[in-house]
Amino acid sequence: MATRIEHRATFSHSVADAYAAQTEADALRDRLRQVGGEQSELRDHEVTEHGARYTLVQGIPADKLPSIVRSLRSGDLSVRRRHVWTREGDRATGTVTVEVSDVPGRITADVELVPSGSGAVQTTRGEVSVRVPLVGGKIEKFVVDQVTQLLESEARATERWLAR
Repeated sequence: MATRIEHRATFSHSVADAYAAQTEADALRDRLRQVGGEQSELRDHEVTEHGARYTLVQGIPADKLPSIVRSLRSGDLSVRRRHVWTREGDRATGTVTVEVSDVPGRITADVELVPSGSGAVQTTRGEVSVRVPLVGGKIEKFVVDQVTQLLESEARATERWLAR
């Protein structure tokens, strides 16, 4: 059974500006420097007039993982997030798929960035599924909390980028 994620971020800038701050290579590298964790990097980056595709890789040191995860696997984790964005008029939509090294599960999300007053609102809806008997639900809850904190941190980093 999967656990749902829902997050909403508001930006004081337009959809076009917020979209650029989340798809341009320099903005993504800056965001990774701020909240990316260990061994973070931008890979496979491509932006066209119709959308963007990129992969973010982030490391999580073993000592930052809960004991239940450490009991299932040893060492650091590598998280690979594949983002695909599409521009549609005055809005942008996207999908995110996440792979975590040596963990049997998945994280997927749909993202929508739309106008709101003089700014923009980004809504992320997804789910976490960890296929480990007996403890999968506990791990999902931990992952959902971590993803929500990451989305908050990334929204703040995006807003700081926009304020520059």
